[in-house]
Amino acid sequence: MSSTPVLPYGRTPLRTVQVLGGGSAGSSAHVRSLATGLAARGVRVTVCAPAEAEGEYDFTGAGAQFTPAAVSALRAACAGADIVHAHGLHAGMRAALALRGRPAPLVVTWHAGPAAEGPLGQLTRMLERRVARAAAVVLGTSSDQVDRARLRGARDARLAPVTVPAAHRPVARGRDSKARADLGAVDRPLVIAVGSLVPRRGYSVLLDAARAWRALDPVPLLVIAGEGPQRAALARRIEAERLPVRLLGRREDVAELLAAADVAVLPSRWEARSLLAQEALRLGVPLVATAVGGVPELVGDAALLVPYGDAGALGGAVAGLLGSPERCAELAVAGPVQAATWPSEDDTVAQVLSVYDELAERAR
Repeated sequence: MSSTPVLPYGRTPLRTVQVLGGGSAGSSAHVRSLATGLAARGVRVTVCAPAEAEGEYDFTGAGAQFTPAAVSALRAACAGADIVHAHGLHAGMRAALALRGRPAPLVVTWHAGPAAEGPLGQLTRMLERRVARAAAVVLGTSSDQVDRARLRGARDARLAPVTVPAAHRPVARGRDSKARADLGAVDRPLVIAVGSLVPRRGYSVLLDAARAWRALDPVPLLVIAGEGPQRAALARRIEAERLPVRLLGRREDVAELLAAADVAVLPSRWEARSLLAQEALRLGVPLVATAVGGVPELVGDAALLVPYGDAGALGGAVAGLLGSPERCAELAVAGPVQAATWPSEDDTVAQVLSVYDELAERAR
């Protein structure tokens, strides 16, 4: 018996193209979730993304058609689309170019933070203006993104929080886990950070904070799960300064590592709806994070917030939690309560589909 949803009489299936650029973990997971939910509602979904993203996120397994991110393939996919939805600035620019002379409206979800200073920042701001003005609707995953899109000239900018799917397998919290044993942290506190090794993650500040933790007894172990261009520089610092830090590289067991940790830390210069923050709060892992971007509205009172770039405040907040089982217990309870206020995957899909329906109705 077919499980394909039956559409109302006389209504043809909506055809959408989801466009990914480089595809960060957050945007790729969001597109996978959207593809699953939209396909289940009878929408025909094509995902245009790098081949490696299909290998990791299995968009075809979610019910979508996959096409590589080549210009010719994108133009061909857009030719038959009712709605084109790009994720990120570069994907938005590529989609806008592919849609020249075509009637399908463009939706762009902004996932990135504010531009840096200097020539690269100027180029990014120019790209933001072009993408904002080309889009029928810009969706921001945090309020500051919506404000920035309006500043750049967006005709219609709306808040559309992205909720990352919760782990499908249960993960147990506890100090007696195999993960802790494997890391050599059975008899010492375990602190974890997760994310690509790039400057905006703030890992240089985190290493400054870890230097002060050497005075604690026992000395906490900081592990960083992620890969990126800063790996060699961070490794040199860890060795030269004899810091209690391990770089784990890219890991497939992040949920287990996070569940085993005493404290999670997010030292970023900017985040919208951080994967680490969402997963930590769902698991009840105490979180120390920088008060940047969309983080305060995401975590509410369920995490400790510190200024970006302040190693003393960051290190002190982590040390304070490690020395206060009572405060850790409070945050462990508050985390899942805060997570329950976030939109579900179904809520996210329903909001996006309502935008598609609105634009498709305008085009009729």
